[in-house]
Amino acid sequence: MKMSMNSKLFSPFKLGRNELQNSVVMAPMTRSRAIGNVPNDLMAKYYGQRSTAGLIITEGTSPSANGLGYARIPGLFNSEHVQGWKKSTIAAHAGGAKIFIQLMHAGRVGHPLNLPAGAQLLAPSANANPGQVWTDQEGMKDHPVPAAMTDTDIQTAIQEYANSAKLAIEAGFDGVELHSANGYLMDQFLNTASNQREDRYGGSIENRMRFVLEVAKATVAAIGGDRVGIRISPYGVFNGMQADTDMDELYTRLSQELGKLGLTYIHVVDHSSMGAPEVSSSMKSKIRAAFKGTYILSGGYDLKLAEEDLGAGKGELVAFGRPFISNADLVQKLKSGTELKPANPDTFYTPGEAGYTDY
Repeated sequence: MKMSMNSKLFSPFKLGRNELQNSVVMAPMTRSRAIGNVPNDLMAKYYGQRSTAGLIITEGTSPSANGLGYARIPGLFNSEHVQGWKKSTIAAHAGGAKIFIQLMHAGRVGHPLNLPAGAQLLAPSANANPGQVWTDQEGMKDHPVPAAMTDTDIQTAIQEYANSAKLAIEAGFDGVELHSANGYLMDQFLNTASNQREDRYGGSIENRMRFVLEVAKATVAAIGGDRVGIRISPYGVFNGMQADTDMDELYTRLSQELGKLGLTYIHVVDHSSMGAPEVSSSMKSKIRAAFKGTYILSGGYDLKLAEEDLGAGKGELVAFGRPFISNADLVQKLKSGTELKPANPDTFYTPGEAGYTDY
């Protein structure tokens, strides 16, 4: 399928204070190329190659030393990180893209071998993430039991997000996406599988939403709501998350409250195309109605489905993930109807150029 003359996907779009050259979003994807957790020239090349997207959302980047749960993921909490990330923002802007950094504190997902000296695994409650995680030193390791966050830890983490957002603007980013999906720290507070607290951050829907809303509020205060988006994953099961009977109500209320804070977009994860539980159309409709900002569609989209859902008013922007890995020129290929190259999963998280910048 080639683009039609009245294509919404390739039309410019105003996102907050940002003018996007089209409505194609490059979804955030962990790529594990940040040696020593510092963004580098290779990463700048990768983002520069994909800068025909309207909006690039970077891989998950920790706002705290405590949040660096995976091997070789980048941070953004010191001046070295700022200088490293400047290379990527310059490269993205050179191709016309706007670029948001995804702030991802991994929480209980990780291992001490992946953390710098003095950092520790923190989570809402002292229960381990199921399964194992890769470490460069010793291969696969069981997720250890994290330390349950004290109230002081929680307030510190909230401030870390806000500080990281300020550093993002210093590094040249056009905004930040708060990662409140896929079983990482913000999602861990929302989900009863990981949050067994009995204080004001656990139990009721209102209490479980509190951390996410306080992070969002602090980030908006730091850089402005028109530069802050959020990613959520209702019914997601990644990293041990489980649905409960309050799920629909929680995400409807959360979306409403996030909208009141003035966030510029909500980005809803639906990984059903890769075998995860589906986010029902009714759940998506409730979020769409509750949140008054921009809605980013994601999950297994091709050109035909993207144009259909944009045309039906289901969202304003469409995120593409894996197709961007092996098709740096994805926007042009979609426009021309050129066949897409498949990605190689063996090189998704390996260090170096192979499967990263060499397609």
